[in-house]
Amino acid sequence: MKRTLALVFALAAAAFFMAGCSSVRVVDSDVTAFYNWGGPPPAPGTPYRFERLPSQQAAGSTQDAVEGLARNALAKVGMELNTPAARYSVQVAASTQIVDRGPYAYGPYGGFGYGSGVFVGGGNRGASIGLSFPIGGAIAEPPYFKRELSIVMRDLRSNQVVFETRALHDGVWGDTLAVLPAMLDSALRGFPQPPAGTRRINVEIPR
Repeated sequence: MKRTLALVFALAAAAFFMAGCSSVRVVDSDVTAFYNWGGPPPAPGTPYRFERLPSQQAAGSTQDAVEGLARNALAKVGMELNTPAARYSVQVAASTQIVDRGPYAYGPYGGFGYGSGVFVGGGNRGASIGLSFPIGGAIAEPPYFKRELSIVMRDLRSNQVVFETRALHDGVWGDTLAVLPAMLDSALRGFPQPPAGTRRINVEIPR
């Protein structure tokens, strides 16, 4: 029993050490994209302009920031922002829902419980190892962020939607402007003719 506990504590310590030393984190997005160019897809250097819904126009600087990040991502796949000569219009939308999960455990004295313990968990986002100790007060989990990003591209000659992509990501990271570039890169992965179906795409960003 002592050897088992020693091993578990060693694994927990190693996990915390590795997490602290890691210089990158992974933004995993579920991406679904559709296209119907009705002819040859856009070649590198094809000009586009941004298009905004009334609600996005009211957002002002917030939408400016989102479109600035989208411009960088679109440049990586060969599209060029050139409003006067635009061949396509691009509408980009991003939203974040903050989920407050509240205290996750209460002991009889307002803490974790009577004694210290070790928890080991796993799921579709990896495994976790941690330690708990009988400290006073309820321990609240950090808020959880659910993000959605969409890009819709319209042919200005026919006014038809020719490309649509959507990326979903959730996690505990609250710095939206750091996460959005990775989601944009994921949403445009495979442009202009991405594979069908929903894909899980991982992009590493600095921690």
